[in-house]
Amino acid sequence: VQLQASGGGLVQAGGSLSVSCAASGISFGNYRMGWDRQAPGKERELVAYITSLRSTNYADSVKGRFTISRDNAKNTVYLQMNSLKPEDTAVYYCSAALWSPDPIYWGQGTLVTVSS
Repeated sequence: VQLQASGGGLVQAGGSLSVSCAASGISFGNYRMGWDRQAPGKERELVAYITSLRSTNYADSVKGRFTISRDNAKNTVYLQMNSLKPEDTAVYYCSAALWSPDPIYWGQGTLVTVSS
């Protein structure tokens, strides 16, 4: 199983960035896919997830600014991030969960840096 995240980078506050995560080795359409992030010195936190039925859930801190989506034909989950703030700076990790609340697979992370 591999979750390959990409698309991170440096962006100015107020800007936009999209990250993606390509999955292999799993029946992608059956999994709940998510994005977590971990900022320096802080614990990892859930950003958003999308279920196999395409229901979505967002952390309060990103509601209205971030959008999670999935393309089952490409085995890929996306996170569109708009109106970025310096506090969004973190390593973003994609994850896959099946039946349990906790993910069972994690990607390697991609760094998003938002400058003020």
